Amino acid sequence: MLDPTSLRMMVGVGLSQISAVLALAVVVHFWRRRTTINPINPDKASHLVTYGVFRLSRNPMYLSLLLLLVAYAIRLDSLAVWIAPVVFVAYVTRFQIMPEERVLTKKFGEAYLTYKHRTRRWI
Repeated sequence: MLDPTSLRMMVGVGLSQISAVLALAVVVHFWRRRTTINPINPDKASHLVTYGVFRLSRNPMYLSLLLLLVAYAIRLDSLAVWIAPVVFVAYVTRFQIMPEERVLTKKFGEAYLTYKHRTRRWI
């Protein structure tokens, strides 16, 4: 039988690895389409990326960061640490994702609205 500490370690490391693969996939997709990865300037996006990991989530990079926070919370096994993922989701959704969505709607119009309708924001 596994020690709970070992199990938490394995789950945390596993989630961290998934997070890294997800982030790398995002960078590769953006690089292939020759578009910006900079979340501060979504108006500089030259292409709408909707394939690969973007078929599962409209925001796989933020999902990657969330997975890291969850991995950390699992590893530390403290209720207080679970506040960070909750605050992260609320903050990023309100102050980053929603403004990005407005810019992308203006820039890509119906193509973005169709993508937004068929693909969830997080998962």
